[in-house]
Amino acid sequence: MAEQRQEHRDGRDAREGARTAGAPRGRGAREEEVLAWERLVDAARRTVADGLVVGTSGNVSVRVGGTVLVTPSGVPYDRLTPDDITGVGLDGRQVLGSLAPTSELPMHLAVYRSTDARAVVHTHAVHATAVSMLVPELPAVHYMSGALGGAVRVAPYATYGTEELAENMLHALADRTACLLRNHGTITYGDTLDQAYDRTAQLEWMCRLWLTASSVPGLTPTLLSKEQVAEAGEKLRGYGQRG
Repeated sequence: MAEQRQEHRDGRDAREGARTAGAPRGRGAREEEVLAWERLVDAARRTVADGLVVGTSGNVSVRVGGTVLVTPSGVPYDRLTPDDITGVGLDGRQVLGSLAPTSELPMHLAVYRSTDARAVVHTHAVHATAVSMLVPELPAVHYMSGALGGAVRVAPYATYGTEELAENMLHALADRTACLLRNHGTITYGDTLDQAYDRTAQLEWMCRLWLTASSVPGLTPTLLSKEQVAEAGEKLRGYGQRG
């Protein structure tokens, strides 16, 4: 019983520590935003369960109309509740909730302003981050590169949460739906939260694949050509069920 009370206090303290000054900002959440928040929290918790982030690192967002719902800064995902809904406009002004948005908000907003993305996932995945320290782009070791638009580039390092990082990311994302962030992690986007998350998982898997294959002494991994990656990407556009 004492442990349950302590967990409740810890969760409350984490949320209070991330709260901005004053009462909840803006308007009340609409039904579609409440549903989207539930899916966002589920995805954020999944990044921890799948080992793509540690603690409160990484962040997730989803766009609902002109509002961007984002994970708040510094709050463990397993302690987020429906009351913790956090949303901003495309101009960055907070319109929902009283928790401070993720410190990586500039990256998320840059993606939404520059693409037709409806969801963004940012992680600190181990293998992908390791690759970001080694090469300027992920070698084309698998045809799933085509699902991300081609070779996955590495954005130059910049301090987290800065406009400089957001700008570096946008250059690396040109004609792509994913990129690596040097000495930092990954960012992907998609038409849906599920799609953005799947792209994150595929990117981490390909990074692990390349690191594994390239670690064999005396052997060099075979790579796909740009044409092969492009052909696979075109075919993957029609992958899955229709209707």
